[in-house]
Amino acid sequence: MKALVIGGGGREHALVWGLARSASVTEVFAAPGNPGIESLARCVPVDVKDPDAIAGVADAVDADLVVVGPEEPLVRGAVDAVTARGRLAFGPSASGAQLEGSKRWMKELLAGAGVPTAAHASFGVGNEDAALAFLETLDRLYVIKTDGLAAGKGVVVTESIDEAADAVRAYLSGEAFGDAGRTVVIEEGLRGPELSLLVVCNGDADAAVPLAPAQDFKRIGDGDTGPNTGGMGAYSPVPAAGPHLIEQVMATSVLPTLHALEREGVSYRGVLYAGLMLTPDGPKVIEYNVRFGDPECEVIIPRLSNDLGELCRASASGDPLPAIGFSDEARVTVVLASEHYPATPRTGDVISGLDAAERRDDVLVFHAGTARAPDGSIVTAGGRVLAVTGTGATIDHARAAAYDAAAGISWPGMQYRSDIARDAAAG
Repeated sequence: MKALVIGGGGREHALVWGLARSASVTEVFAAPGNPGIESLARCVPVDVKDPDAIAGVADAVDADLVVVGPEEPLVRGAVDAVTARGRLAFGPSASGAQLEGSKRWMKELLAGAGVPTAAHASFGVGNEDAALAFLETLDRLYVIKTDGLAAGKGVVVTESIDEAADAVRAYLSGEAFGDAGRTVVIEEGLRGPELSLLVVCNGDADAAVPLAPAQDFKRIGDGDTGPNTGGMGAYSPVPAAGPHLIEQVMATSVLPTLHALEREGVSYRGVLYAGLMLTPDGPKVIEYNVRFGDPECEVIIPRLSNDLGELCRASASGDPLPAIGFSDEARVTVVLASEHYPATPRTGDVISGLDAAERRDDVLVFHAGTARAPDGSIVTAGGRVLAVTGTGATIDHARAAAYDAAAGISWPGMQYRSDIARDAAAG
């Protein structure tokens, strides 16, 4: 079958890589793609914010399967537009994508389903005083989130009530994230290690199948310091996430959520990504995303033993999902970011050392924010630029490969964390 991947980041590069290796897939297209994807797929232009344009590209390339990578086209109804033309699309409908499109709606759904999550409240424009009063009821750790999409960066986690209050004011005023922040969700801060569990769904709430868990690193700096980002690295497997824990999360969180969606009339297909905190009281859902995580995708897909195309096709069509297997090898991804990311990333710098890293047998380099200059060189074109994924028999070996390759890549102002998977490797 012909597969079309929508998007142009590191997640989409990993998906294209997986589909290109699938026996069920004869040809891969990407829209719009990126310079790294070009060697694996035919790239075609598209406005990823326009569901009808996405459906038009699917028609133009005669795609048998459309895999929608980013959250924004999912929330805008890309899957609905593609399926309305009689084509298969991997991902939830716009109604299901509300789980990520509105954090307030998601929290209300979880509360109704009895899913363990943080205490919270939502406030809109004109309710600033009530929001600030709610902050006073919380205990020393405050989480402020935009209700709408903010590219993974609309979250402030702080122990300072003054910083939390400033974030509330900036969000509700529209100063920080425009309309996405004019409703805020304020939560009690949860403590413990985080875990990402991605689950493939086919519309049957009881048939969902978990993928290998991963752990990602949201803050820009070592030791989880600095502002939140879209993700600075990830690793899989996660030693702390054994089969019993996964069964517990499926039983207490994922399946109740899918059944709650069914009661809302949503037959959820695609990936459901549970962002979890492993608290002393047990795992709790921080939030759900409705697509593959980025950079979790860059460690999970390379470990997948299945035919990715067939897995996505079964999910999209509502067919029974196959048993899912993963390599015993570990994967560690280190994200290389531009200077001044996540605030105002610098772009247009020529990337050196990329060819040598891409030739390594123990490393995959996924392009996240790159462009091809008129002279053919690859330049930075976003905040997160490259996702360098090392492989090895252990987390320590995979981590060493990723960091060794990252050390050979450079551009002015390049930054990355030095502690991705360090604790897991030491353990």
